[in-house]
Amino acid sequence: MGKYSLKPLWSTTGLLAIALSLVLLVALISTLPGYRVDLTEDRLYSLSEGTRNIVSNLEQPVELMFFYSDAATADVPQIRSYATRVTELLEEIVIASDGNLSLEVIDPQPFSEEEDLATQFAIQAVPVTQGGEAVYFGLVAAQTRPADNGGRIFETIPLIRPDQEEFLEYEFAKLITQVANPERQVIGLITELDIDGGFNPSVGQATPPWMVMDIARQLYEIRRIPGDTVQIQEDVEILVVVHPYELSEQTLYAIDQHVLRSGKAIVFLDPNADSLISSSNFGTTIPANVGSDMPRLLRAWGVEYDDDKVLTDSDFALRVMMGQNQQPVAHLGMLGVQRAGLTLDDIVTNSLESINLSSAGAISPVEGATTTFEPLIRSSSNAMLMDAGLVQDVSDPSILFDEFESADQRFTIAARVSGPVATAFPEGRPEPEESAAIDPEEIEETDGGIVNDDVIGTDVAGPSDDAEATEVEQPAEHINASIGPVNLVVVADTDILTDRLWVQVSQFLGQRIPQPFANNGDFFVNSLDNLSGGADLVSIRSRGRYSRPFTRVLDLQRAADDRLRAEEAELLENLAATEEAMAELSQNDAGQPIAQLTPEQQAEVDRFNEELLQTRRRLRDVQHQLNEDIEQLGATLKWVNVAGVPVLLTVVLLAAGFLRTRRRSRQAAG
Repeated sequence: MGKYSLKPLWSTTGLLAIALSLVLLVALISTLPGYRVDLTEDRLYSLSEGTRNIVSNLEQPVELMFFYSDAATADVPQIRSYATRVTELLEEIVIASDGNLSLEVIDPQPFSEEEDLATQFAIQAVPVTQGGEAVYFGLVAAQTRPADNGGRIFETIPLIRPDQEEFLEYEFAKLITQVANPERQVIGLITELDIDGGFNPSVGQATPPWMVMDIARQLYEIRRIPGDTVQIQEDVEILVVVHPYELSEQTLYAIDQHVLRSGKAIVFLDPNADSLISSSNFGTTIPANVGSDMPRLLRAWGVEYDDDKVLTDSDFALRVMMGQNQQPVAHLGMLGVQRAGLTLDDIVTNSLESINLSSAGAISPVEGATTTFEPLIRSSSNAMLMDAGLVQDVSDPSILFDEFESADQRFTIAARVSGPVATAFPEGRPEPEESAAIDPEEIEETDGGIVNDDVIGTDVAGPSDDAEATEVEQPAEHINASIGPVNLVVVADTDILTDRLWVQVSQFLGQRIPQPFANNGDFFVNSLDNLSGGADLVSIRSRGRYSRPFTRVLDLQRAADDRLRAEEAELLENLAATEEAMAELSQNDAGQPIAQLTPEQQAEVDRFNEELLQTRRRLRDVQHQLNEDIEQLGATLKWVNVAGVPVLLTVVLLAAGFLRTRRRSRQAAG
């Protein structure tokens, strides 16, 4: 009975029923978007945990509107394929939001209400082909709040650029974060440099703020924190420390505890801060604090750094002029790091082209550290570390070549440091430094009380006459380890922020207009932008590229391009020949121009116009054939994927059933 009951299953009807069941199961699974399996090589459709946390923890619903010109891209298969990938990723994010997000795909037709809506959200149409129709390809995230809390708030990506494909998930998560938290974040700044402007005694004039601060203030609230602070306010989101020179133990402790609580900071160190060195008619003035370091904190964060060493690089050396009427010479201590030295799979440095540095240092991970050390800016392999004093005193850059001997390794100039860290002060808050005691012999008795000639004008603490005592902020409770993973950016150069290395500033109607020639400012803003999104946003890393171009499609495009170029060359040759012929016909034997066209001239013009129309017609035919060939190839591949696999599976099952039946028949006959 058991053998007999299996025969219907392996019959032709049974196998067809199995194939039909498989098709129905595929259709059923496609209707259950919540249950998905990502089988792509780079896990392209698997969202990071950071994105899931961001969208699932939204306090108010967010509406996503993807403006995509579907009709206008009918003949542009590359854009259509990219739009499909963008839509699929947005749908994955919406599914992961547990109802906090909604998605609407809008096709802005010309002169339609949808086009007006795109314009209202600052989505601009851009041409994707020469002479073709402009295309909308942007994303808007909008959130409706009560009128007393801002009303309708929205953020926009005007153009979803294909070259940022690896960072689509990050850009979308960042957009959602910005609309959900529209308030400007507070950036705390600790520095003794004149980064906010100062006074130059050599010329007797005030100096303007560095341009990076002007740009940062447009995006964030910048709050100066004194260098002797003992506690950093809780509302400071990101701490920026620039050139920390001989900070007190109390201030270092405040930085340590703030990082352990908020987890976000950008630190600029420097073995030789050129911005502090001034030149005048009396010579060069080099103060004692051109080098900076925070060894105790850096060690706790897993970072190794030597403030006595300056990085020199032969491959990235900039050519500079050291004096008037001199030819530019290569300076091993001044570096122009190109894309080969930038980490391209990190959102901070991916879109940058070059970063200029001067007398930079080098950082490296501490062996056995609990943090992850990810380089952002690195030297070439033709580099070495020199004594800071040698580079500091050099007047002729060519001298550095005499001392240069490549270490044949790449040094890290800037890095992202992330992960759990422990406090650098396990013993707790350090005791405050005692103020200098006053010598009793310097104190004179007067009718008004005690007077010290050396301290006249200082406040002397005494009983308060006020009924209410001044409220003093209580110190926060000491913590021994980071609440969550910290996210830090450590840079071994402060001159990277100075205007002279990356921007020319001009004045127009009282406004300072930046004209950048390097990406130093972009690096600083990108770092702030990345850290301001919180730990979840920082944790989102680049993914692989969606596009997997078929060789056959590329061959079709190359062949069509060759044909188009040949047709274009022929058209230009015809144009040149016709213009030359017309120029000859337009002159008489004496070389004088003829006012009225002769029949020969008119015939030549008519012939050229006909050739022009025919050539344009051939160009259109070639482009039409290209699109037709690509669409035919796509249709064939779709048929193979949708119908070919079930058919192949059915054939395999039928063959297996036939062989099994035949084998059983032989056994029965035997």
